[in-house]
Amino acid sequence: MNIDFARLQMVNQQVRGWNVYDEDVLAMLRQLPRERFVPEGYESLAFADMELPIGHGERMMTPTIEGRLLQALGLEGDEKVLEIGTGSGFMTACLASLAAKVTSIDIHADFLSTAEARLAAHDLDNIELVQMDAMRELPEGGFDAIAVTGSIQSFDPRFVEALNPCGRLFVVVGDAPAMEARLVERTDGKDWHSVSLFETTLAPLVHGALPPQFSF
Repeated sequence: MNIDFARLQMVNQQVRGWNVYDEDVLAMLRQLPRERFVPEGYESLAFADMELPIGHGERMMTPTIEGRLLQALGLEGDEKVLEIGTGSGFMTACLASLAAKVTSIDIHADFLSTAEARLAAHDLDNIELVQMDAMRELPEGGFDAIAVTGSIQSFDPRFVEALNPCGRLFVVVGDAPAMEARLVERTDGKDWHSVSLFETTLAPLVHGALPPQFSF
């Protein structure tokens, strides 16, 4: 397989074809070797628009969802970003390529250690990896953007409270088979504005099925 051609086709035919037009996002996806972040034995499927199992019953997002997430956050290069769910480390690498600093948290220690090795191989030194259950605690400090890479059953306002004013949050909320991807922007104080981006399904965060805390 011609890796470079397959990656180019993934971006041009799948990601761009699903309404991702941000040239910074597309250029980054054309360069970042996604095949080096998929589980061993799945390299030939690295550019297919399908979720890939990564262990612990969790799955890597599809390239189209990854593209829509990155476009929605609208990163310009100077942001402090929180990623909830490190997983394979690929989205971590994407965020680190587009922002100033990324703090990525995951409940699974082996995900973090594997991601650390993959990220180190690409000289990405603006990343902090932390073992943490996001449904119970979050890192301190305000963030300009938050990417939640697993779904949650009901919206958790703590995620918005972790944002700086004008900060943006991408999150998928609901139950399969019809979940909703949403972009939430903090205005000021504890107020925020939420818009629906598209319907999808996404593997849930660990402990993501909690009683409703807030309704949009």
